[in-house]
Amino acid sequence: MDILKIAEEVIDIEIEQLKRLKSCLNENFERAVEIVLSCNGKVVLTGIGKSGIIAKKISATLSSTGTPSFFLHPAEALHGDLGMVSKGDVVIAISNSGQSQEVLAMLPYFKRLGIPVIAVTNNPQSELAKRSDVVLNLCVEKEACPMDLVPTSSTTNTLVLGDALALTVMKLRGFSEQDFGLRHPAGSLGRKLKTVADLGHFEPKEIPIVHENTSMKEVVLEISSKGFGATAVVNDEGKLVGIITDGDLRRFVQRGGDFNRDRAKDVMTKNPKTITADRLAMEALKLMEDYKITVLIVVDEQNRPIGIIHIHDIMRGEFA
Repeated sequence: MDILKIAEEVIDIEIEQLKRLKSCLNENFERAVEIVLSCNGKVVLTGIGKSGIIAKKISATLSSTGTPSFFLHPAEALHGDLGMVSKGDVVIAISNSGQSQEVLAMLPYFKRLGIPVIAVTNNPQSELAKRSDVVLNLCVEKEACPMDLVPTSSTTNTLVLGDALALTVMKLRGFSEQDFGLRHPAGSLGRKLKTVADLGHFEPKEIPIVHENTSMKEVVLEISSKGFGATAVVNDEGKLVGIITDGDLRRFVQRGGDFNRDRAKDVMTKNPKTITADRLAMEALKLMEDYKITVLIVVDEQNRPIGIIHIHDIMRGEFA
């Protein structure tokens, strides 16, 4: 047997069935999206066997993209877990045949509560389809299994259809990178999605700030005491007008500056690079790398310093 040929045939069949799924998208999908968007409770995914495994993944995708969701095992549901479902929820019931008895047995309970049911099935004439509010057809003509028995194309189509539903809802909700980061605080995804607010310093006593008329002697003391190798410089309105870094101090000394006579405004770099607290830390890192700097002043909408972030803060956050 040609091992690679067998594998390629499986992939080819599943790709072909996915193309069929794409061509089957219609107003039912739009209606399903509208139902999920208008849900005031949670989206409940249910299914038995392989369908249940895929349902768990779809539920996890929904939850991580702004739509609260959980998986309900049909067998457990019939022995008490139906109490987890409440009025205001939406049910997505997955059954390739549409005839899974465990799934069908839950439908009267959902109907009594007025809970809309979205059926995901390969049989639009099935009992599940007939008793649901919306039917999403998997449109699978052939499983990738040589015997056309093992759930393969059907589970793939279900997973992709679930992704399409979840990500369409996500986009319509206006779900952002910051929203995603809030739901993924751990792992590499969470680290990449940390914000300046997560990693910067915002306690007033931590932020190095001097007035533009401050003597350079006092500027040195401020930089030394705060430990960031820089200080923000503000005007009478408290707005940022410049920054003084260790590099500025070295150049000041080299040109024979007077620490008692010279003021911060005489030494500062005007219009320094800044960032807002809601931006991703990775954006701050890129800014630092592009301009070969190690610190950014964090400002508010009025360009007032409210914090500071150092490149070391980001690197610690990245590898924590």
